[in-house]
Amino acid sequence: MRTIDDLDVAGRRVLVRADLNVPLDGGAITDDGRIRASLPTIETLRAGGARVIVCAHLGRPKGKANPEFSLAPVAARLGELLGADVAFASDVVGDSARATVDALADGDVALLENLRFEPGETSKDDAERGAFADRLAALADLYVGDGFGAVHRRHASVYDVPGRLPHAAGGLIATEVGVLKRLTEHVERPYAVVLGGSKVSDKLGVIDNLLGKADRILIGGGMVFTFLRAQGHEVGTSLLEEDQLDTVRDYLRRAEDTGVEFVLPVDVVAATAFSADADHGVVAADAIPSDRMGLDIGPESGELFAARLADARTVFWNGPMGVFEMKPYEHGTRAVAQGLIDSGAFTVVGGGDSAAAVRRLGFDEAAFSHISTGGGASLEYLEGKTLPGLQALED
Repeated sequence: MRTIDDLDVAGRRVLVRADLNVPLDGGAITDDGRIRASLPTIETLRAGGARVIVCAHLGRPKGKANPEFSLAPVAARLGELLGADVAFASDVVGDSARATVDALADGDVALLENLRFEPGETSKDDAERGAFADRLAALADLYVGDGFGAVHRRHASVYDVPGRLPHAAGGLIATEVGVLKRLTEHVERPYAVVLGGSKVSDKLGVIDNLLGKADRILIGGGMVFTFLRAQGHEVGTSLLEEDQLDTVRDYLRRAEDTGVEFVLPVDVVAATAFSADADHGVVAADAIPSDRMGLDIGPESGELFAARLADARTVFWNGPMGVFEMKPYEHGTRAVAQGLIDSGAFTVVGGGDSAAAVRRLGFDEAAFSHISTGGGASLEYLEGKTLPGLQALED
């Protein structure tokens, strides 16, 4: 896979596929982590005299322009972080995009409007997607793929455009791939994996693949209640995927047969409703009242999880342990994050809600070895899948 060091970018128009899919609240960016992660590649290209054209998506506008999903706030924040003006095109491949690109001088940066305003970006029809890729590629001389959070998507800007232009991987993708290889090809053991989040079904592939690779798997978050139910325990009104019970039972059997340690909570914080103000308390994991829902792992479980991370040399964490956005249910996620730090292991926070939790709970990001920008992409890589965006950059 070539990198930007292999490209002569001076005076050339370089299309950078970044991941700027940041959370917004009323038009205000609530977490700019992905924008900051894109800066090194953009700054390297600027320093090399490139005319940088950044393209990215935000949310799921379903192929139609929608002001709610405009990248205009992102352009403003990107400019603040770069300390330079960022020109913003009000469309993706139309008159505004062409005029904005034509006005760039060496070292300038422009951001195109949300790629997903164009139906061709996400189309499953190769011809429609290809036609859009042609128009997007026509804006540039070179392509740099740096949106790791989108490389598992077979989208025009990720998969098709690299085939139309000389291309290379940006610094972020190169770093992410290097980290993932340490989790799959060069693993220092013991190797512990912490999985949380709401649904078992989101993690089926990665659990299946890791059963042959990890030394222990710690389960928390909403997905744990399907595991507890599979063991025959009452889970009250907690999140439950009935259709995954047999699969989970199979995982538990396979783990026992192969010597992989599954670590489940011994206590949970259970509440009468999904609310920070609801009556809540700590109960044993095998004795959740029928009228309560589990919203976090309990304090004993936090200590247990930290203890099972203490001797690990490699840790991958994807998914919070509870509804960390509500203060009464943040403690399990906090305990796991601190456990990663205290372990001294090579620690990877697998993007998405886990990365957001690290920042929201006030942890120093530098205390972790790596915080990924792509939760879904990381999981699919660990499942052993071929990621279209990486495949396109390797060609």
